[in-house]
Amino acid sequence: MTHIDNDPFALEAMIALRRDLHANPELGFEEVRTSQIVADQLAAAGIEVHRGLGKTGVVGTLRVGDGNRAIALRADMDALAMPELGDVPYKSGTANTMHACGHDGHTVMLLAAARHLARTRQFSGTVHFIFQPAEEGRGGARAMIEDGFLEQFPIEAVYGLHNMPGLATDEMAVVAGPQLASSDSWEVIFHGVGTHGAKPHLGRDAMTAAAHFLTAIHTIVARVIDPLQPAVVSACAISGGDFRALNVIPDDVRIGGTARAYSAQVRDQLEAELGTLAAGVAAMFGIRASYSFTRRIPPVINDATATAAALAAASAATGRPVVTDFPPSTAGDDFAEFGNRVPGCYVWLGNGPAVDGALHHNSRYDFNDDAIATGARYWTRLVEHELR
Repeated sequence: MTHIDNDPFALEAMIALRRDLHANPELGFEEVRTSQIVADQLAAAGIEVHRGLGKTGVVGTLRVGDGNRAIALRADMDALAMPELGDVPYKSGTANTMHACGHDGHTVMLLAAARHLARTRQFSGTVHFIFQPAEEGRGGARAMIEDGFLEQFPIEAVYGLHNMPGLATDEMAVVAGPQLASSDSWEVIFHGVGTHGAKPHLGRDAMTAAAHFLTAIHTIVARVIDPLQPAVVSACAISGGDFRALNVIPDDVRIGGTARAYSAQVRDQLEAELGTLAAGVAAMFGIRASYSFTRRIPPVINDATATAAALAAASAATGRPVVTDFPPSTAGDDFAEFGNRVPGCYVWLGNGPAVDGALHHNSRYDFNDDAIATGARYWTRLVEHELR
């Protein structure tokens, strides 16, 4: 009689683990407990464990057969610095720290697949399981690469996955080309000459200059960037003056924000035009401007060949049509640091209806445990298809 494994991914245990991680979230580069759990789970499955890349990063290596190809699968582990306002039984027990983007689910899905692949061994080659720290803006992928990831673990392709509210938990979206935008920061300081609020003519008003600049930046996307090229420029912080001194025009006004693009050319344009506007507005008001543009995360652009492999795996994992016309997001993900160096593909896995706080970075968000099986099947099929 043939034995049929009705629970190849030990789902009950994996759901319990996901909820444990949710209740004990850790911020980027602080995932000490999480990375220890990951390392222990991998080692218990007989998978070679490497620690210390990117401080709290973990890489599991599984070699089977005599195949000479190697690929990598990546999951992120970190939480966000925000309070959890939902009331699930496994609510965060750490103040102002919450898994509001589903990285607890991503970690568990990849662990479930790794354990299964180590047991079934239905492939020939090498797969590296990347458990990355600090995806949420702290540079975890770059830290792992700078610590020698690609030198220690040469790979032909790298694959990433993220949950997506609005798609069913047995539904996936796989699309070639741009998926996520670059995520960069900019800052401008207008240096004026402070004076009495009743005697503005005796100073140089940085506050009014800042107001003109805030209006002007929105002409970049509307009038400088090609209308067929998506881009975003947003001011997100401003400081100057003191509400306890409303008769004082301040010397300096500081503004900061974000810029997003899907191509290197548009990214360059955003950096140049913000600086041009800052200098021009400052000159108009007879003051000086300091400008900085910090490139944080490049865009995620799916390689055509890697995408074809991911599409086949997604179709096999879900047993239903895969969404291939899903729109790109203006959010960012430092999976791009891997995908810009070797061919990569980043796919979307449904997290159920986008209602009741289910959107990413919402204080009531919770990863949908029904997606764990689909995600684990996807990772498994991908390895078995690519490393036949």
